[in-house]
Formats: sequence, C-alpha cells, structure tokens
Amino acid sequence: MTKSGNVFYRDQLAGLLSEGDFGYRFEYNPAYLNGLNPKPISLTMPLRTLPYYSNVLFPFFDGLIPEGWLLNIAQEHWKVKPNDRFELLMLTCRDTIGAITIIPVNE
Repeated sequence: MTKSGNVFYRDQLAGLLSEGDFGYRFEYNPAYLNGLNPKPISLTMPLRTLPYYSNVLFPFFDGLIPEGWLLNIAQEHWKVKPNDRFELLMLTCRDTIGAITIIPVNE
C-alpha cells in the first residue's frame, strides 16, 4: 500500500512524496521544474527530473516533524505510533514554519 503527500514550496506544488513497500520516493512536479525560477525544497534534494529514492524517510522531511512536547501531543491526539515517521509527517506538516507544506493526497 502506498501513502503519499503533495509537497508545496510556498503556494506551488513542488512534488510528491510517497511511502511504499520498498521505501520512500520524492519526485519534483514537472510543471514546478518548468516554472519561473523554481527553488529546491532542500539543498540535499537539488532540482532534477529523476525521482529520489531512500530506504528511510529522507532526513529533510524527517527534520520537519515536531519534537518534544509538541510531538507527544500529536502522538496522543492522533494515536500514531512513534516510529511511524511518515504518518507523523503527514499529520503535522500542513502548517510548518518555513516554506514547505505537506498535504496528504487523500484529502
């Protein structure tokens, strides 16, 4: 089963992040890449047409997940397992500090 989220840079759809049986995938949206002055979502994920793959959640996305008391509140409120980093990312990164927002695809 694949879960995914749309990744926005400011108000533009920058790409799609997915979790599947074989790990994680991030791919920039072609329209975003061909737009005026696209910016990479992270220095570790420069702009390119080929997707990125990883066996673990990309460190950039993992770093967006809240920590400490805010993480505890999120886990208790949504009953998410602490090791389900992708689910935590989908639930807590709709309104981040900074330019990146992630909205689950099923919404």
